[in-house]
Amino acid sequence: MVKNQAPSFTSPWEIQRFLSAIPYNSKEECKSPKRVLAERNAHCFEGALFAASRLRELGYPPLLMDLRAWNEDDHVIALFKERGRWGAVAKSNFTTLRFREPVYRTLRELAMSYFDFYFNTLGQKTLRAYSRPLKLSRFDEKNWTETEDDLEYIGDAFSKLPYYELLDAEQVARLVEVDGDLLKAGLMGSNPAGLYVPEAE
Repeated sequence: MVKNQAPSFTSPWEIQRFLSAIPYNSKEECKSPKRVLAERNAHCFEGALFAASRLRELGYPPLLMDLRAWNEDDHVIALFKERGRWGAVAKSNFTTLRFREPVYRTLRELAMSYFDFYFNTLGQKTLRAYSRPLKLSRFDEKNWTETEDDLEYIGDAFSKLPYYELLDAEQVARLVEVDGDLLKAGLMGSNPAGLYVPEAE
């Protein structure tokens, strides 16, 4: 296959397999889906944009959701819905924060499916909230799928959306660290240069 030739995707899972196969991008940039395809690497947000663009080609609206974290990077996922149930495609440096089957009745359920698997390198569980979906169609005039320009402005748009807390203060205070085996599994194959450096308590 020619390097920048577009793969043919027929399902959300095939999009996920492509994202999981390419290296994690540790650079502070935000490439368009076209550039992700050409350069064959992506970080979380770039992967979500790429997935949303390909999901759109399959007939799904291009939607992103931000998972807000404490003492760790946020995680952006591309949403899709089948038979009234939500699923997600995602690129992550952690093996546990990627694809979700479309079996979740609400976005809160989908967000909570990441909870026990969303942790930093210290083993702290870090997921705290999720955003309302961001509709990427509002950026179509800026040609977000094909542009050579940086797309950081799309990420900035999350700041104008409401977020919904997943835990209260008492629940946060009672959280335990993740099991060591799960921590190792989550970090398997990760790019160390792209890992958030958490602050020790």
